[in-house]
Amino acid sequence: MSNLSNIIPSRQLQGVRYEIRGRLGHRAHEMELEGHEILSLNIGNPGLFGLRTPESMRLAMIENLEASEAYCPQRGVFPAREAVVMQQQERGIMDARAENVFIGNGVSELIDLSLRALLNPGDEVLIPSPDYPLWTAATLLNGGKAIHYPCPEKNNFAPDISELERLITKKTRALVVINPNNPTGAVYSQECLAGLAKLAEKYGLILFSDEIYDQMVYDDAQFIPLATLCGDNLCATFSGLSKVYRACGYRVGWVSFSGALEQSKDYLAALDLLAALRLCSNVPGQWAVQAALGGYQSIKQLCGPGGRLYESRSTIMEAVKKSPYLYLKEPRGAMYAFLGVNTKLLKGFDDEAFALDFLEREHVLVAPGSSFNTQYRDHFRITILPDVETLIEVFKRMERILESMATK
Repeated sequence: MSNLSNIIPSRQLQGVRYEIRGRLGHRAHEMELEGHEILSLNIGNPGLFGLRTPESMRLAMIENLEASEAYCPQRGVFPAREAVVMQQQERGIMDARAENVFIGNGVSELIDLSLRALLNPGDEVLIPSPDYPLWTAATLLNGGKAIHYPCPEKNNFAPDISELERLITKKTRALVVINPNNPTGAVYSQECLAGLAKLAEKYGLILFSDEIYDQMVYDDAQFIPLATLCGDNLCATFSGLSKVYRACGYRVGWVSFSGALEQSKDYLAALDLLAALRLCSNVPGQWAVQAALGGYQSIKQLCGPGGRLYESRSTIMEAVKKSPYLYLKEPRGAMYAFLGVNTKLLKGFDDEAFALDFLEREHVLVAPGSSFNTQYRDHFRITILPDVETLIEVFKRMERILESMATK
């Protein structure tokens, strides 16, 4: 008989949640094993919906396989880092340099490493609400405290800068900005971004700018790189291949540092140490970076009138207009719709209960809004990646279940 008692997980995990792939995702997998076909709208995974990686990127990987069998430098292969620098400089970030670019196994790994190199126990990080929950999770796992600043729906989900400033304390180390925004689809104006940059400079905060959806904008929305507005503080710009270039499985992301580089040498050295401890990131995928950033930007066609993402987004907005139960702030960027529910017609609506019911009864998987660290429970997120026909079917099922809830 074993003397082993119940194994208790680390207390560091308290408060860590990732419902995008959590309990609901596990239940969806169980249902698939039972033979059900699940429409998974919970994750922005382009390849799942037939959106292919550009062929030039696949060819670049194949042609460099022989050079991919050994470890590469911990910061990444030089052609990939140099391609990131060229993109940054074309956008007006003239102090971008290859030695200040780190390639990682997706942006997810780099978020974790960047926070680990920075935080001491109790240090605070300002994170938007709604957020991409990895930012909150990585802050907690690295001993920090996540302080959520409001991005009110009445403000088109843009940050409330005056309220944000009131949250800053002596323990605040960094300000996270997600633009274009996941989950809301908001694209921040130059005035908003300049206000955030000014605030960071005033209080000596590092800016962590998550720009993974940088070219994924619609209609007249304009993406503005935050680093172009930074003053005398450090800005870390995160991006990668997974969304714009539809290459989630390649697991290639990068972070490029600009601004107060001289004052940040010790921090960057700490990040280099952490990168070395994991040896290097996936080498074959790194060879696709230069082809991606230097090649034809097909995302513009997908996001323009007649393009797959544009038409899917239009279908969602039209379906919401017809529904008495739903409303939506028009997503101006990224690949999601953050749907709100009319709680006058659906009293007592709870996003997690709805998501589970929707999955069990209609076999559609969505992400509850509260999983993005909101204080409210009357929203849920879907991806706009499916084609028009699939989305029409999704909203038929959605209306059925919302109608049944209203009747009850």
